[in-house]
Amino acid sequence: GRLLDHLEQGTMHFREVKILVLDEVDRMLDMGFLPDVRRIVQQISNDRQTLLFSATLPPEIERLAASVLRHPETVEIGARRSPAETVTHAVYPVAAEQKFDLLMALLERTNFDSALIFCRTKHGADRIAHQLKNAKHSVAVLHSNRTQRERIEALEGFKSGKYEVMVATDIAARGLDIAGVSHVINYDVPEHPEDYVHRIGRTGRAQNVGDAFTLMNGEELPALQAIERFIGQKIPRLKLADFPYIYTILFEPESAMGGKRAIGGGRTHRGYSFGRRRK
Repeated sequence: GRLLDHLEQGTMHFREVKILVLDEVDRMLDMGFLPDVRRIVQQISNDRQTLLFSATLPPEIERLAASVLRHPETVEIGARRSPAETVTHAVYPVAAEQKFDLLMALLERTNFDSALIFCRTKHGADRIAHQLKNAKHSVAVLHSNRTQRERIEALEGFKSGKYEVMVATDIAARGLDIAGVSHVINYDVPEHPEDYVHRIGRTGRAQNVGDAFTLMNGEELPALQAIERFIGQKIPRLKLADFPYIYTILFEPESAMGGKRAIGGGRTHRGYSFGRRRK
């Protein structure tokens, strides 16, 4: 933003720039900054060296790379394809119209210190946060439409314990230092398999144990199966005891799902307390 201000005011030029570094491009994508990045790059001479760093490479970033890099070399370092062993994770199949009710039931039965809830969209994050506030939870919201002041207040409040829950988009899954998160909840199944690992990696840090669970409706099954192929393991499916589930095909055995892997409705989880909390 400041660079664009200087460019528009004529107080800065990039004619002598020889090396351009684009760092954490995935975060800039989450924050909606890629159009601004393109505008800045257009002001820089093509006679330069360009380095681009990103934790993930979704199509939008691949297109940016193709437009700003010339004959690039790709270096992949430390790509993590599996969750940390300190994280216990599971999936809760549920009809789409019951997702929020199941979220509330899980929170009510969970002894959590702090919970980070991920939504796929900014609108969804705002909606879930509003509903949780109405249910008397202390909630912070973090996504790219929040001002810098609002983001800082949300993060500091969540870290200090002022807020017991933070609802966020994937902007919070990478790069931000949020220690002490006891539970991660994927309200929406991540669109990109890499994001699943990044999301649940917000808990179980520094050798502490953590719990992560994902709420999944029928339309999200293909995305979940892509995640399982990516991490190389099947994620356990659970049902919450005494929850008034609406019937969904996800509870049927494999033969009833047209040959797809069975989700399984036999396992029931009472009270939800995933794993042991280390003192």
